Amino acid sequence: MNRAQATTRIQKRNIALIAEAALDVFSANGFRGSTVDQIAKAAGLSKPNLLYYFASKEAIHSHLLATLMDTWLDPLRDLDPEGEPLEELLAYVRRKLELSRNHPRESRLFANEILQGAPRILPMLEGELKDLVDEKAAVIRGWMEAGRLAPADPHHLIFSIWSLTQHYADFDVQVRAVLGPDLPDPLPAADTYLMTLFTRMLTPG
Repeated sequence: MNRAQATTRIQKRNIALIAEAALDVFSANGFRGSTVDQIAKAAGLSKPNLLYYFASKEAIHSHLLATLMDTWLDPLRDLDPEGEPLEELLAYVRRKLELSRNHPRESRLFANEILQGAPRILPMLEGELKDLVDEKAAVIRGWMEAGRLAPADPHHLIFSIWSLTQHYADFDVQVRAVLGPDLPDPLPAADTYLMTLFTRMLTPG
């Protein structure tokens, strides 16, 4: 083991520590309410040590958003044009719901960025995200025109899937307050409801 290899492992570990701590801080406080000092403290690092890896709060936030965008787009990328249309869309809904379960902080980070006008990721939204959504919307439109799905606006269908699944991460406190403390996990019931909703909506008449 040489020194360069050891340093690389330490750097990777510290970057991961900073990213994990920043997720907690940003998702709880938003971008404007968060500070480098808070992130350094949560990561268990000194502020100068943190600044060795990231020059600013903005740099940490941008790193998280870039990583998050890949995570968020992967389920849509997996929509297979050669698959059975209804099964593919229901699987997409389920994958998005699982993201809400497994990555609630990331979802809230993304939502906070959008609410601020997406100042740090607008180019990604207008570029990579738009291109992928347009591509998959064209696939869905083709399925509908072939009579394999009930007709609907493909772009707004995708928007509906986003809103109905990410709601369980972004508004988790509200969901649990309404349902009450005796229901530990609302997502199994949400899964059943959403599968029924989209099956009825998209099954050709």
